[in-house]
Formats: sequence, C-alpha cells, structure tokens
Amino acid sequence: MQQLNEYHTFKDVGIGKDPGRDFKKIKVHLVFAVKHNGRHKARLVANGNLTDIPSESVYSGVVSLKSLRIVTFLAELNGLELWATDVGNAYLEAKTSEKVFIVAGPEFGELEGHTLVIHKALYGLRTSGVRWSEKFAMCLRDMGFLPSRADPSIWMRRVDDHYEYIATYVDDLAIASKKPQEIIDALMNKYKFKLKGTGEISFHLGCDYFRDQDGVLCFAPKQYIEKMVTSFERMFGSKPKTNVSSPLEKGDHPEIDDSEFLEPSDIQKYQSLIGQLQWAISLGRFDISTAIMTLSSFRATPRNGHLERAKRVCGYLSKMKHATIRVRTEEPDFSAIPRTRHDWEHSVYGNVKELIPDDMPEPLGKPVITSSYVDANLFHCMLTGRSVTGCLHLLNKTPIDWFAKKQTTMNTATYGSEFVAARSCTEQIIDLRLSLRYLGVPIKESIMFGDNESVVNSSTMPGGKLHKRHLALSFHRVREAIASRIMDFVYLPGSLNPADMLSKHWGFQQIWKQLQPLLFWQGDTAELFDKETKKANIE
Repeated sequence: MQQLNEYHTFKDVGIGKDPGRDFKKIKVHLVFAVKHNGRHKARLVANGNLTDIPSESVYSGVVSLKSLRIVTFLAELNGLELWATDVGNAYLEAKTSEKVFIVAGPEFGELEGHTLVIHKALYGLRTSGVRWSEKFAMCLRDMGFLPSRADPSIWMRRVDDHYEYIATYVDDLAIASKKPQEIIDALMNKYKFKLKGTGEISFHLGCDYFRDQDGVLCFAPKQYIEKMVTSFERMFGSKPKTNVSSPLEKGDHPEIDDSEFLEPSDIQKYQSLIGQLQWAISLGRFDISTAIMTLSSFRATPRNGHLERAKRVCGYLSKMKHATIRVRTEEPDFSAIPRTRHDWEHSVYGNVKELIPDDMPEPLGKPVITSSYVDANLFHCMLTGRSVTGCLHLLNKTPIDWFAKKQTTMNTATYGSEFVAARSCTEQIIDLRLSLRYLGVPIKESIMFGDNESVVNSSTMPGGKLHKRHLALSFHRVREAIASRIMDFVYLPGSLNPADMLSKHWGFQQIWKQLQPLLFWQGDTAELFDKETKKANIE
C-alpha cells in the first residue's frame, strides 16, 4: 500500500464525495503470489470487468520467444553483452485514461471510506497494458531506439558498426549492448524507472541462461522443469516415472486409444499438464513437440491412456532435464555438399529475384547462414489420415525455431505430404530471412535439407513436371524460391535428418545421433562426427 502512495496511484476527493457523472465506481482486490525465487508478493488489482469495453484497441504486444532467441544469438555473434532487468510496478508508471473510482476499504488505513479516483494504470484495468506500453515506447524513442518491423517488441538503434537491441515482454527486458549499464543508467536516472534483477542474464521468462565450461552461452528450462515436476507431484502424489528414454513409444497412435474417458477433475489435470509441456517446448524442448502436438488434440475429451502418455512425457523431461541449446555462432561448413545451380530464366518463373524490402536497416555485424531441415510423416493420424510436417531452423549452428503440426490437406502418398512440408518450411525460411533483414543482419545463404529425393529433384530441376494438380501451390512455391536464389534445396538421408523428431513418435536409438549434437553435446559438434567415423572404421 505504501508503494501505491509513492506512485500517486489515487487522487483523494474526500469522504462521500462524488467525483462526477463521467466516473464509474468499481472495486479492487489483493492478489498474493510466490515468485520463482521464493519471494512473496502482494498486488492490488482493479476489477476491470466492471467497466465498459472501450471502443479503442487495448492490445499490447510482447516479444515472441523466437525473436528473443534471435536477439540472444545476435548478441553472442557480435560480441554484445546480454543483460536482463525488470521494471518494478511498471503499470503504475503510466497514467490511466479511464474514469473510475473506488471507495477505500480497511486495507487503506486512515483513508478508509474516502472516495479515491484511480489516477495511474492500475493492474486489472482494461487499458493499463497499452498505457504502460505507450509510456515505455516514448522513453525508448527518446533514447534513439525504434521498433523493428521484424517484431515491434524488439527495439533497436545503431551504434557505430552494430545494432543494440531491447526485447520487451511487458516489464521484463532483455538488453543486447556493448554498454548495457549506460542503458540501465538512462532508464533509472533520466526516466526514473525502478529496476530490479539487473545484470547479466541468468533467468528470463522461465528459462535459465548460463555459460558452460567452454564459455559458450546456453539456455535451458531447467528450473521450469523442476517446478513442473513439483506441480506434478502435488497433482498426483508422486514424481513422474523416469524409466523412459523417449516422449512416447516409437510408432505410438494415441488417437486410437479406447480407454475410459477421464473424470472432470482429471480432465483439468490433463489440460494443466499439456499447457505446462507446451511452454517447455517454447522454451527450447523441441524434442517433445510431436508428442505434445498429438496429445493436445484430446484436451477437450481426454482418455486415461492420454493422461498416462502425458505423464510419460513429464517423466522423460525429468530424466532428460539437462537438455540445453548452446549458442554456437561459428558458421557451418557446407562446402562439401554438392550443389548445382541451374538457369531458370527460360522456365515459367523467368528471371525471378527475391524481393528485398526498401525500408530495411543497413546490414551490420557478422553475416549468418540459415539451415533448415524438413520432414513429413504420412498418415500420422489413423483417424483422419492427416500427415505431419516437422521443421527445424538453425542460425549458423544454433537451433532458433521449430515447427510440428498436422497438415491441413489430405495426401495419399509420401511424395505429396513431403511437398506440402517443403512448402511450409520454405515459407518459414522466407519469414526468417525477412525478420533477420529487418533486424539489420547480413545473410550469407539459406539451405533447406529434405530426405525425400524425389521432392528435392522435382524442386531443383527447371524441367521438373507437376504430376499431381492438388500439389500445384506447394510445387510452385518451393520451386520459385529456389529459382529466385532465396535458398538451395539439398537431399539428406533420413537417418541424418533431425526434423525426423518433429514429425514422428520416435525411439531413443533411432534419433539419438541427431538429438545429441543439438541438445546434449558440450564442445565442438565436429568431434561427434570424428567419433562416429573412428567407430565405423574399427567395426
């Protein structure tokens, strides 16, 4: 309550006074919480549901986790420091435009019974989020930052031969700069924000950040998984079983499970588990993507078998909780990969070129190579016949984005489902390249790897013919991207394709060689190749 007074949250108009016909009376309540570090917190929240729905937009965006990963990568690539900080009582820094008041209760002490007009953007009011966003945006613009067209919640400014970035998630900030303390000082001294948890990033949005023994920046949801296991134990009375080495059994089909439907109380537990596991995927555990994508289909009416599978995924995460994404900024060496670039000028695409935005910032800093892996699983769902698309995208050697989803069109052959997957991956590559350009990143090249040789040949040969008309859009989208030099499309044997884990329910022995270098290997991943080569020679 003392902090509310410090921020001049209310205007006292006296006991029993009416602030005016335009003002509406609402209520407030206290919310108590325990933070991830054990800190206890209380917050006064307005009952904004009692106010009229405003005609203006009250949307206020936050940085996507994909964009945050890109900023993390760029900081490491260009030698920037990555700091995190939290703006204390952020909403109370902004004034509200809503005309509302309360009658103070006993929690206000001497002001009990007074009419208090809400002056600041109190938590719970419909417009408080956008008011804070506007307030902070004004400060960042004043400091020379501008929102990126790649993601408006990433603010950037040029400093000599590089860009600085601030990624905003309401009041949580990630700052990439060679002099982050100067930005912190400006926010505190010039704009009078009360910052806390300031320093080199170590925990942000549920994810741990640290450096391994080689000094490589890493991020992993270790604390989040531990918290999830604690929640699991509270729900089911014991910790999840860890005698598994994959999220689901290889070749599993949860859609044909015919066990009993869950009771309402267990449905809530199932939905809670799925929600927690989905956030774990967003934080970097893409190895469970296919399992959770499948199990999410049954959130409305899950069965006992589905709940047991969700428990199994929790057990897998608990056992493999040390999986870590390492920010490896060195460029991959694709020089040994045979690539033939054809002349497409006389094809139906003509002399097509990639559209480069006129308003993109000047590319600065070190260039990057994007490499993408794509796969499809035909007839993944035995009830609907739908296939699944899996895509994994890397910046240099760092996993940066992943995708696992059922296809919206029906295909009766692997060729069709693989082409649909290739089209989805192509569009994601185009999106990634555009995002990088709007963040001022030089792009050296983009390569897409697929394990269906027929699709690769049909896509890369100018004389390739379309034999299935329902694949026309996918066929032309992929081929035009290749013709315009947006990317190369290269064949990769299925046994080496990491996108396999994003399209199928896999077994440990099947996928470990692809999974280990991505999430479980410290040091140079080339050492793994040397190790396998020596093993093969011995055998």
